[in-house]
Amino acid sequence: MVTATDEKVRENRLRCMADRQGLRLVKSRRRDPRAIDHGGWMIVDEATNGIVADTEAIGRPSCSPGGVERYLNGGE
Repeated sequence: MVTATDEKVRENRLRCMADRQGLRLVKSRRRDPRAIDHGGWMIVDEATNGIVADTEAIGRPSCSPGGVERYLNGGE
């Protein structure tokens, strides 16, 4: 069972990984769980402020934490 603390620890670790690569993680601010981009993430290049990865919807945070982790580890 994943707790809120476990989720926050993973989020902080992913943010540090992104920061070391000159990237920034942006998490959807939507609070409605039925919204299309609720809980989604996207990776933004700090230098160009361009979206590097958002998987499905252009301009919408739609990466899962697992997708973010794969991208930051060089998997995508």
